[in-house]
Amino acid sequence: MNKQRQKIVVVGLGYIGLPTASMLATKGHQVLGVDVNEAAVNTINEGNIHIVEPDLDILVRSAVNSGNLKASLTPEESDTFILAVPTPFMAVDGNPKAPDISYVEAATRAIAPFLKAGNLIILESTSPVGTTERIGAIVAEHRPDLTTSSQPLAASSQIFIAHCPERVLPGHIIRELVDNDRIIGGIDKASAEKARELYKTFCNGNIFLTDSRTAEMAKLVENSFRDVNIAYANELSIICDRLGINVWELIELANKHPRVNILQPGPGVGGHCIAVDPWFIVAAAPQEARLIRAAREVNDHKPHWVLNRVRARAERFKNPVIGCLGLAFKANIDDLRESPAMEITRELIASELGQVMACEPNVVNGFDEFPLYDLSSVLKEADILLVLVDHDEFKEIDRELLKEKVLIDTRGVWR
Repeated sequence: MNKQRQKIVVVGLGYIGLPTASMLATKGHQVLGVDVNEAAVNTINEGNIHIVEPDLDILVRSAVNSGNLKASLTPEESDTFILAVPTPFMAVDGNPKAPDISYVEAATRAIAPFLKAGNLIILESTSPVGTTERIGAIVAEHRPDLTTSSQPLAASSQIFIAHCPERVLPGHIIRELVDNDRIIGGIDKASAEKARELYKTFCNGNIFLTDSRTAEMAKLVENSFRDVNIAYANELSIICDRLGINVWELIELANKHPRVNILQPGPGVGGHCIAVDPWFIVAAAPQEARLIRAAREVNDHKPHWVLNRVRARAERFKNPVIGCLGLAFKANIDDLRESPAMEITRELIASELGQVMACEPNVVNGFDEFPLYDLSSVLKEADILLVLVDHDEFKEIDRELLKEKVLIDTRGVWR
């Protein structure tokens, strides 16, 4: 067997773990994907997928049919362990936005019995600074017979630990897994180099090595940069509404300047990364992260501003039908994590302003929080149409169907 081929366990088969596991399997590695969701495990073992991502179904089917990818509820011995589990919020001492690394800690404890000398543990989950080192501490606690390679003990007991944050865009994950540059931060140089050898088997982009804390911070900084720029666009949209200016035309004209590139506003910011990562920096340095906090507050406030616009428009009706177009956090995917569209729709339902008809064409099965309606029904019945996501289906709507509707377009679809 080629010396580059490894046995790999990927813990977490979501939007990052499953594409990564499948990609590694198609490159010849023997991959076991592990997840607590039994339905997802069974679906993958049948060669199918439980999430929406272009071309992922083809990749998973190929990987499963080759025999190189299997899914399980429990890990087993391996050469490399990749952790791709959630890192959400939790409330701590009155702070509702504190980082929660309990899933990373649980995943580390789950693989601890299967570790052996020479193993590599890679954390892909976006995490607060120090999480990779925390993995080393948990391993030391549960496996005192092993040591991290940074400790001056016998090489025969060493394991290696590194952080390699994902940098992919939902809807383009398969291509970006291969083509994007990667940052790898090891707890020491040997760990970073060992992780690089694995990623070189499928990554065409440049691979840059650093320490684990810098790699963790780099991912948080990248998404905070984007969040600050989105906040500028969202704040502009609120100002323009007050001043009676078309924000879409304004941004288009301002972007004619050769050194100006203002982003497009929306109903807020969603997804597990941009809506979450800045708070990890704020939690680590609350007094210093003033601009990052302000941007996050602007974006967190935007859904409430949208809700107030809907309430104002609904006052002219006795019992309006409000059509909410889109629930995902961005266009043409099914990912609802931290979605401002979900927050707005939930609040509209709870407020009982009228009947709410939500349409999300990318969510087909497994959603039961509230009823979903097909697009034709929403267009026929709604008095107010609220565009929350710029899905392709909404861009293609016949404008004749909109003439008698009250339109609130947070995405500039019908600008």
